[in-house]
Amino acid sequence: MSFTDNLLIGGKSFHSRLMVGTGKYRSAELMKESLKKTQCEIVTVAVRRINLDKENENLMEAINWKNYWMLPNTAGCENADEAVRIALLGRELAKLSGQEENNFVKLEVIPDKKYLLPDPLETLKAAEILIKKNFTVLPYINADPLLAKRLEEIGCATVMPLGSPIGSGQGLLNASNISIIIENAKVPVIVDAGIGVPSEACEAMELGADGVLINSSIALANNPKEMAEAMMHGVSGGRTAFLAGRIERKNLANPSSPLRNISK
Repeated sequence: MSFTDNLLIGGKSFHSRLMVGTGKYRSAELMKESLKKTQCEIVTVAVRRINLDKENENLMEAINWKNYWMLPNTAGCENADEAVRIALLGRELAKLSGQEENNFVKLEVIPDKKYLLPDPLETLKAAEILIKKNFTVLPYINADPLLAKRLEEIGCATVMPLGSPIGSGQGLLNASNISIIIENAKVPVIVDAGIGVPSEACEAMELGADGVLINSSIALANNPKEMAEAMMHGVSGGRTAFLAGRIERKNLANPSSPLRNISK
């Protein structure tokens, strides 16, 4: 893949198209080693779950923020008001990490405790408020093409449709809707949630997604470091395949060796 094929979000350029979460790892050291294996540049941080107890190594101290761009997220918020408050805290955390100009936020508004599906109305409401507060908003949504377009129109920097429910490892259950979102979008489309194995990350990229965000399938793998590297290759390979262009699907076979001028 060409090194000039960068991902542009909110005026900032990234080489890697794989974003990685920081939750669920068995240790901070394993998390750091896995992040390195992914070659990612954007790392998500659940603001409400950061342990600021100085007696323990918290997430802010565990990661060298000179090497990664922090993407604070509003995980755990059930309505727009909560999400806006946590986003403001996240921006301050980014500043504390040394990223003074970081206004990124991954917007999650999830009142549903069973399936962890995002609330479209509260997400839209929160996004409108945060954009007015100069945030670069990356909203996590159901694979709803109409909602995705509306969020783009109000100024969101990306849209992030789920492939399947968070942590389910079910892959791209919503591939057809994701394809519609990609076709209609003028902002990057990041597939977030549900990817379980590298082939599914590759599939998302082959559809034309601009990137993927992965956490559970790396952190909970038997060998997170090996899975991290495999996911990196899956995303890179899928992007390269998309740029190369697949062959046309046909109903009939088409021999790879020409039939003309065959000796009899």
